[in-house]
Amino acid sequence: MFKFLKGVVGGSGAGVKDLPYNIGDPYPSAWGSWSHFQGTSKDDGSPVSIFSISGTNAQDGHLAAARNGVKRLRTVRHPNILAFLHSTEVENIDGTSTKITIYIVTEPVMPLSEKIKELGLEGSQRDEYYAWGLNQIAKAVSFLNNDCKLVHGNVCLSSVVVTQTLDWKLHAFDVLSEFDGNNEAANGPMLQYAWLVGAQYKPVELAKSDWTAVRKSPPWSIDSWGLGCLIYELFSGMRLSKTEELRNTASIPKSLLPDYQRLLSSMPSRRLNSSKLIENSEYFQNKLVDTIHFMEILNLKDSVEKDTFFRKLSNLAEQLPRQIVLKKLLPLLASALEFGSAAAPALTALLKMGSWLSTEEFSVKVLPTIIKLFASNDRAIRVALLQHIDQYGESFSAQVVDELVYPHVATGFADTSAFLREMTLKSMLVLAPKLSQRTISGSLLKYLSKLQVDEEPAIRTNTTILLGNIASHLNEGTRKRVLINAFTVRALRDTFSPARGAGVMALCATSSYYDTNEVATRVLPSVVVLTVDPDSDVRSKAFQAVDQFLQIVKQYHEKTNTGDATGASSVGISSMPGNASLLGWAMSSLTLKGKPSEQASVASANSITPLTSTTSSTSSVKENAINSPLRHVSSGTDFADQPAGPAPPSPTSTDGWGEIENGLHEDHDSDKDGWDDIEPLEEPKPSPVLANIQAAQKRPVSQPRPTATSLRPKSTGKVPKEEDDDLWGSIAAPAPRTSSKPLNVKPAAALDDDDPWAAIAAPPPTTKAKPLAAGRGRGAKPVAPKLGAQRINRTS
Repeated sequence: MFKFLKGVVGGSGAGVKDLPYNIGDPYPSAWGSWSHFQGTSKDDGSPVSIFSISGTNAQDGHLAAARNGVKRLRTVRHPNILAFLHSTEVENIDGTSTKITIYIVTEPVMPLSEKIKELGLEGSQRDEYYAWGLNQIAKAVSFLNNDCKLVHGNVCLSSVVVTQTLDWKLHAFDVLSEFDGNNEAANGPMLQYAWLVGAQYKPVELAKSDWTAVRKSPPWSIDSWGLGCLIYELFSGMRLSKTEELRNTASIPKSLLPDYQRLLSSMPSRRLNSSKLIENSEYFQNKLVDTIHFMEILNLKDSVEKDTFFRKLSNLAEQLPRQIVLKKLLPLLASALEFGSAAAPALTALLKMGSWLSTEEFSVKVLPTIIKLFASNDRAIRVALLQHIDQYGESFSAQVVDELVYPHVATGFADTSAFLREMTLKSMLVLAPKLSQRTISGSLLKYLSKLQVDEEPAIRTNTTILLGNIASHLNEGTRKRVLINAFTVRALRDTFSPARGAGVMALCATSSYYDTNEVATRVLPSVVVLTVDPDSDVRSKAFQAVDQFLQIVKQYHEKTNTGDATGASSVGISSMPGNASLLGWAMSSLTLKGKPSEQASVASANSITPLTSTTSSTSSVKENAINSPLRHVSSGTDFADQPAGPAPPSPTSTDGWGEIENGLHEDHDSDKDGWDDIEPLEEPKPSPVLANIQAAQKRPVSQPRPTATSLRPKSTGKVPKEEDDDLWGSIAAPAPRTSSKPLNVKPAAALDDDDPWAAIAAPPPTTKAKPLAAGRGRGAKPVAPKLGAQRINRTS
């Protein structure tokens, strides 16, 4: 028999060295003769609890009872019963004596008496926690008595342990035995190891060893008495030393007192069944018990009940014991969200509970769930994640954002919901600094380019603000290619006035990234126009920007005059005191949304209204200029007095702004936004006829090209022969007559008697050319074309 029991409890090894767990520090108390140790797994270091009991005689009753406890614990499984992991029996021979030790390895737990001291709960929070714990132990006892027809025999404070999630678990199964009340032939003791139970915990019939009375009693009679002993020890704060102390009910809550008295009835048949204790007692009806119970049966609730519950959970969590919320409710909530049984409002409660954790605990208990939620297709979950990203975004590592979070967030850029697009855009303020350059250039900028022409004006405005804020995270080449084009070609031409204002402020905030040539030829000409903008706020911002950018040019001028040209071309607004406030405004407009007090302080400091107060519900403004197709200008386009500085590099990426670089220099017939007469890098354009004449005059026929006086690119001088014929044929006309009407051209281009071209005018053509026919066909080519301007008059 001994060999059989040894084989049942024996592990895979023959000694402690073969035990796959490390034994740590002991706890000060344990049930019976057992010792309770902390431990860890040798495989993965996970925490466990290790119970051990030793004896010198193989026939020792304590060892026999321990083997019974191991067997019972291995076979009985219930959520409120200690979870068994491993067991082994070790025999050590020391000289002439033999020492036998039995080890049980379980989930990590702590004695209830020690956990109560550690938590230090008082008042209503203590009562709520005790009610929840007693509810769990009552369920375990009810399972043993009513479902398994087993008798535990020694329910008390020592037989209860607490898990890391503060759940109460029943253990100490050494006395556990089947209830054989229906066996009339049984005469011996029903509980073989009843002698292990302390006299103070024994009911009257067990103390007298009246097994006939025990068998005639209900299966729960002994353990109901034990529940009464446990309740007394909990609320009195003392171990039960004798049975008479149970009469002292001063510490027992009034709502629990009637059930307490029924549990300790002197007549076994009248003792309260533990299952009835759970159902009937008003003591167990409190916020903590109801909340945890709802979470445990969440899958059985409908969507309306879930939504109502989770909307109240954030406020309810503040009223519950903090340790229980963090160690019990938080894991339950995270699991419910992860597996899809919780509604979107649960995320708000999760983040609120997570804010009470330390940074390390938050990264372990909350972040993994949030990362998994980004893959959810539930739009409500995605919106909730984006709305609260400032609460957890900083905890993400760069690798997690780049590989796991951003690919899912980016789907919101193209979502049909304008609100979700806007929330996705604002989330980039937190996520963009953690993205790799490859992701920024290859993906993010493409999406931002599309959002700058979004139908919602608020989204266009916030896109400009975001670009200004993440400019420092772009590499130099990307900044050169993107920023000026995004701010001047699109933002400053937006029909929505806050978008134009955002473009001006973004230019100021990123001015340190522009060299002096760009400031003088591209930024200033674009900003100056806004000084006469219909919107007063845009005008005031434009004047500030003009002053700041002029200061940059002045600094460059002063450094050039003093001979210090080193780094002069890179003079930026960063050296000016106003830049810090401007950049702070742009950043605050996104991050301080919903904080009026902070927005007011920023606005007063800069005299600027935050642009993100405009929501996606703003009426959509159609943009003819922005939505019109933008074509890349070819190298043969004529520029008047183009600066000799190096041209910006040709874009190689497809981030959405490369194809519009220098696009503002092209003459669009369909571009009716009023910008044609102020194009940067160009002087006011003459009439088409005079433009053709000037182009022709720059093409020498019989003498070398005067390269020293020409500032146009070399490629602009290469015009095919057919184009030359077209050019001249289109302006052929008879000799001027005094009675003819002058050419109808713009007043700025009209010719008078002091025409500088008259001194070098070529003689009239000797052959008579056909009149110009409404722009169709060609006129007769002059016999001897020569350079020189001619006064052209059309005959009536």
